[in-house]
Amino acid sequence: MSIGTTIKTIQDIMRKDAGVDGDAQRISQLVWMLFLKVFDAQEEEYELMRDAYHSPIPEGLRWRNWATDAEGMTGETLLDFVDNVLFKTLKELPIGPGTDPRAKVVRDVFEDAYNYMKNGTLLRQVINKLNEVDFNSAKDRHLFGEIYEKILKDLQNAGNAGEYYTPRAVTQFMVTMTDPKLGETVFDPACGTGGFLTCALEHIRKNYVKTAEDEETLQRSLKGFEKKPLPHLLCITNLLLHGVDVPPVKHDNTLAKPLKNYSRQDKVQVILTNPPFGGMEEDGIESNFDSFRTRETADLFLVLIMHLLEDGGRGAIVLPDGTLFGEGVKTRIKEKLLQECNLHTIVRLPNGVFNPYTGIKTNLLFFTKGEPTIEVWYYEHPYPTGYKSYNKTKPIRFEEFEPEQAWWENREETEFAWKVSVETIKANNYNLDIKNPHRVDVAHADLDEMLEAHQALLAELDEVRSKLKFELKASLERQE
Repeated sequence: MSIGTTIKTIQDIMRKDAGVDGDAQRISQLVWMLFLKVFDAQEEEYELMRDAYHSPIPEGLRWRNWATDAEGMTGETLLDFVDNVLFKTLKELPIGPGTDPRAKVVRDVFEDAYNYMKNGTLLRQVINKLNEVDFNSAKDRHLFGEIYEKILKDLQNAGNAGEYYTPRAVTQFMVTMTDPKLGETVFDPACGTGGFLTCALEHIRKNYVKTAEDEETLQRSLKGFEKKPLPHLLCITNLLLHGVDVPPVKHDNTLAKPLKNYSRQDKVQVILTNPPFGGMEEDGIESNFDSFRTRETADLFLVLIMHLLEDGGRGAIVLPDGTLFGEGVKTRIKEKLLQECNLHTIVRLPNGVFNPYTGIKTNLLFFTKGEPTIEVWYYEHPYPTGYKSYNKTKPIRFEEFEPEQAWWENREETEFAWKVSVETIKANNYNLDIKNPHRVDVAHADLDEMLEAHQALLAELDEVRSKLKFELKASLERQE
């Protein structure tokens, strides 16, 4: 049976349970169990490889001791154990000086986790089905990627949860072109399910790690924050499966800390991120950002990234078109970006890359901190031959970025590439939304393309309208 079929069977069992309401809760229920099973599989390796390894989880609560026996606890006995022993204990694991850092990982994971199932017999069926996957098997461990992808696809259909997902091809391209190296701290301040962190991890392993000491250095050099509990739990589990002993991901909102409270020790060499855009932060967050006060999430993250990169550090970020052409506080942010960083490349992605949860056109910005921008190179990423958009069955592929990679180190103007001087950008009020001068718009577009473009424009207009209302309200409040 395939992994996808196994996960579907588990979700079908959950649908029979009166306590689990909707896709988001089914995914959350599955993920805390996945975490414990993956954690236990990792511990089995440690027990073979490390002398006197001691688990931070009490012996009776380890997955192997209560979940693996298909004929073990079930019904009300299992339900009582999970609700009143397992969760209660793991949520309150003692943390203090000298505590195994993996204990904090477990406690943080369970801090906002819940057992939604109310039928202990169905819960036993789910656990037994999950035990068909052996994460100590190289084959099944590799198949976790399939589980992860299946969960991400389900997340896209669970309300607005798709904001946690960046297409793997985009993540891999951004990591490849930024080229994080061994010893550099790689940071994602809005890490979602950990796509950038795991991709950077594998990139450095493949290209720079030669010894066990190198691997230790690598694991210490990752850093992430995620404020929502479900993607945080997925990120931790994802990193465990990628061999990280203590996933360095905090369950917190990076934007909640004022810029002035960051110290020199917080500076990093590489930042890779796809911050949520189109959303608004809670009241008061904007006061953490001095003169760049806005509640638009993507704008705040761009300011934060500039602040946290050390001189010579490299950033790559996904941003919507609205940031490129927006005015007001967006203009001041872009002015700061061009003054403090070399914004050397903007890759303009076509519609549909982030389907199905947003039709807004997006861009990949690459920059280096500590030197001003002289010129910006643009590269317009085309659809593959025969494509009119991307969708679930035809997502963007990493191979499509081969022309950009070949062009990157030896840049010339082409049908898809052009450069613009910083003087021209300044004269245009820091508008970075510059169209390809080598391409002529098609007079008669496909009806589906026109409809998609119209929907994207409406979304951008809603975004601009929200910002204008917020800034007008703020202006009126200052006058009172």
